[in-house]
Amino acid sequence: MKSFTEAISPSITNMIRMDHTHVLATFHQYEIDSSPQTKQALVNTACLALEIHAQLEEEIFYPAMREFAADTKIVQKSVPEHDEMRRLIAKLRSMEPTDTAYDQTFMELMRDVLHHVADEETTLLPDAERLLSDRLGELGAQMTKRRLQLAAPRAGEIAMNTMRGFPTSSMLAAAGVVLAGTYFAKRAFERRM
Repeated sequence: MKSFTEAISPSITNMIRMDHTHVLATFHQYEIDSSPQTKQALVNTACLALEIHAQLEEEIFYPAMREFAADTKIVQKSVPEHDEMRRLIAKLRSMEPTDTAYDQTFMELMRDVLHHVADEETTLLPDAERLLSDRLGELGAQMTKRRLQLAAPRAGEIAMNTMRGFPTSSMLAAAGVVLAGTYFAKRAFERRM
């Protein structure tokens, strides 16, 4: 019988794909002419997501793959790719978004991530679905539990970066929608009285 966490968690391969989608969507929001605050928020969002993702893969996914296919070349090269990613993240964190090399460093990180994602999504994840088919849900539940442990202490940072990463025009539009909704709800409520 499946545990509650296992029942509500995506499979480990779908969770990895969702992480990839989240980071790539954040990358696509990044614009060279954005404000320094927006750039930094988007970079922080992508970097934190990548750090958590890499740790989850190294602790849960790669060991499971090694059990079934010890000579998987992609798993062997993934940890050094994670190390290079961590080096670029550390470099970005030591910079200001106004530094001349900031954009270039973020683009380098994203190029590396795109290459890594392509390898995983075209080869490693299909292999995992074939080799780990009966354990995908269990591993997804483990990854969900561990993700919550890693993200919980940084929830405030995640929320702040998400808010700062939205363009001002989107924030103003959202505020306008909320105000208009409140106004119309209030009028509808008053009419019922």
